[in-house]
Amino acid sequence: MMAGINELIRVEADNTLSFGNYTLSEKTKLTDFEFDGDLYKVKTFHEITKLEKNGGFVYESVPGSTVKNFMVGVDAVSFTVEAEEDVQVTLELEEDKVYRVFVNNSNIGQMRTNFGGKVSISVTLNAQKTAHVFIERV
Repeated sequence: MMAGINELIRVEADNTLSFGNYTLSEKTKLTDFEFDGDLYKVKTFHEITKLEKNGGFVYESVPGSTVKNFMVGVDAVSFTVEAEEDVQVTLELEEDKVYRVFVNNSNIGQMRTNFGGKVSISVTLNAQKTAHVFIERV
């Protein structure tokens, strides 16, 4: 179990980001976190977790979550999510593209992003309340 990220956002040894703390009872935020020349902002608590990059939308979960090893590549996004219950995750990807979605190595199908590039997926968590999500452009 990973529980919350005490510092709200951090860089891991593998140069990925971890963020969020679904155990907080009140909304907490951290702004101007610098990573790879970009500025990140995280808002998190038990109801919602949001990540922004340079003022733009990146990630949101309802209810709140803790995300570990968040990595965005040219054609893929990968991360592990933990929460108290199943979560609805919204990501901003490339607009009007088709993506294949995997949760815990199971292909849950293909999704097309909307005009704004957003895609929403429901993540059913296992007994450890964690799931690995991998999304790749087709």
